[in-house]
Amino acid sequence: MLLYRRSLTSIAALGAIFPLSVAVAQSPTTVTDENAPIIVTGKGLRETPGTPAYDSTEIDRQQLTTTASGSIEDALASVAGFQEFRRSDSRSANPSAQGVTLRALGGNATSRALVLLDGVPMADPFFGFIPFNAIVPGRLASMQVTRGGGSGPFGAGALAGTIELTSADADTLGPFEGEVLVNDRGGTQASTNASAHLGAGFVTASGSWDRGDGFWTTPLDQRVPASAKAAYNNWSAQLRGVAPLSDTVELQARTLIYDDRRTLRFKGADSSSSGQDASLRLVGHGRWQFDALAYVQARNFSNIVISSTRFLPVLDQRNTPSTGLGGKIELRPPVGDDHVLRLGMDYRKSIGELYEDAQSAFTGAITARRNAGGANTDLGLFAEDDWTLGALTLTAGARADRYTIRDGFYLERDAAGALLTSESYPDRAGWQGSFRGGAVWHLGGGVKLRAAAYTGLRLPTLNELYRPFVVFPVTTEANAALKNERLVGYEAGLDFAPTDAIKLSLTAFDNRVDDAIANVTVGTNLRQRQNIDAIHARGLEASAQLGIGRVRLDGSLAYTDAVARGSGAAAALDGMRPAQTPQWAGSATLSWRPERGWVLATTLHYVGAQFEDDLETDVLPAATTLGAYIQLPVAGPVSLVLRGENLTDATMYTRNQGGSIDLGVPRTVWAGVKLSL
Repeated sequence: MLLYRRSLTSIAALGAIFPLSVAVAQSPTTVTDENAPIIVTGKGLRETPGTPAYDSTEIDRQQLTTTASGSIEDALASVAGFQEFRRSDSRSANPSAQGVTLRALGGNATSRALVLLDGVPMADPFFGFIPFNAIVPGRLASMQVTRGGGSGPFGAGALAGTIELTSADADTLGPFEGEVLVNDRGGTQASTNASAHLGAGFVTASGSWDRGDGFWTTPLDQRVPASAKAAYNNWSAQLRGVAPLSDTVELQARTLIYDDRRTLRFKGADSSSSGQDASLRLVGHGRWQFDALAYVQARNFSNIVISSTRFLPVLDQRNTPSTGLGGKIELRPPVGDDHVLRLGMDYRKSIGELYEDAQSAFTGAITARRNAGGANTDLGLFAEDDWTLGALTLTAGARADRYTIRDGFYLERDAAGALLTSESYPDRAGWQGSFRGGAVWHLGGGVKLRAAAYTGLRLPTLNELYRPFVVFPVTTEANAALKNERLVGYEAGLDFAPTDAIKLSLTAFDNRVDDAIANVTVGTNLRQRQNIDAIHARGLEASAQLGIGRVRLDGSLAYTDAVARGSGAAAALDGMRPAQTPQWAGSATLSWRPERGWVLATTLHYVGAQFEDDLETDVLPAATTLGAYIQLPVAGPVSLVLRGENLTDATMYTRNQGGSIDLGVPRTVWAGVKLSL
């Protein structure tokens, strides 16, 4: 708890610095040349010439802000290969299940893909899940998704790929934008953005609030008096300022706070997730380019587990405070027009512990009090060079990570406080190297050939190491002896973009995660997190963007042949498809913007059949959903907004444990107004 309080102090210190960035924006004395043009981007350094060697796609603001649900996951679902651990969205899933991966390298609820917001890793320091409800699409300018592992800043978390989110600047947001909608079940969704130019810089402020009684996740024939709708109530607020320190250097500051509360399946099965983040970033666009970032995060989580037979609380995960601390420094020295050299280091520390009470399903009395936690650190050193040789660009990078897994412990006491179990786990540390390299050959006429190979690293999270959990009646045990996951991958692709209106891409890949962490069945209603030999995924990813006048089609399709390799205690899953992994997934969005302010868009999502568990005993059938977004100008800056989720009311299984079913969102219709000044 002392470390947790210190993290709050650090956040307060960063928050106190925030107004300085605004003051700097108004101070002309900080500018080295009054006549030099000052361009404040609010972004990091530009991508390098070798970036296209790796399979990547960009989601622009148009796509981000016109989804049927208004959520960031809906926009991500349009990317071939994107996958959450469960199909539930962030209104009807337990927050700790919101792990993100790419290329069917899933299998548990921890993110194998790195998610960055303005350069800051967003994964929860304890669990590794992504707080999707805190990431509001209307605040963003764009999102770039790079599939496959590799080196670079915070590369130790980019096992399956990287999702980079960039906040919008003042010009993009405008002076004021607000939106309020209500759905056919009485749920509401409200968001607002305000921005202003201050000197040569700008400041933006935004807020959002979503609430609703939710829908029945339990099928009608399985409901009991204790069943409950998936109610939700969440809000978030962000304040961001960008200011020039000179004609080539800018300071960026951001604070984000959020609170997310949900109910799942039964009355009293409540969860909460909250966070307070702050970051400072210096970006230099001069001859010696640099990007220096520091951040601090304070997060917490709670969850009550209800028995599915007696419908009384059996576990109260009442408090899970965690802290994330870190930063990076990247330098790009001038080494000639043909080379872009990147040198740098990054650091991340995750500290957390859980406090939970086990309760009797018969009396409700506390039977055990548990406390567990630890600290993980990763210090990475990286170097990368892009070399342009006419139409050919070569890129190569190396990374060395010094990791530690320390201070792990598990305590259990009885209701009276008497110590029952006390375990302290040995500290571990080591160095691991990662490499990546690739080539891009521009053939002319918008045709590019590319190829890449890479390795990657992911440390087990504090959650995987020390926290058992229950999705009643199945208990999953933690494992303090888990090893790091290692990725080896290869890919080759073809891009065709003869004009801005036509963009086609096809990629073949072969990725293997050695010592993959999976929830392995070890007994009746009992699983344990274990390192299995590997998860091997091979497949194809295709995407297309076609524009004809004011009509645009965006589509993606992913086929993945994924197989688990296990021996010893995990021998039973050898040769099986990893849990929660579909073979086929696809998305297509057709949009029409007949006039300024008008938007008509419809999106089709398909996800193939997948297995609930590692032994392929329970199936989640394939599902196809149809969504729509309509924006109609009414008068001046006011527009009518209509949205529809799952308009065909398709049945989507999100959980199937021995025939006990959870369902995804049914048909939902939204209507509201939008004001843009």
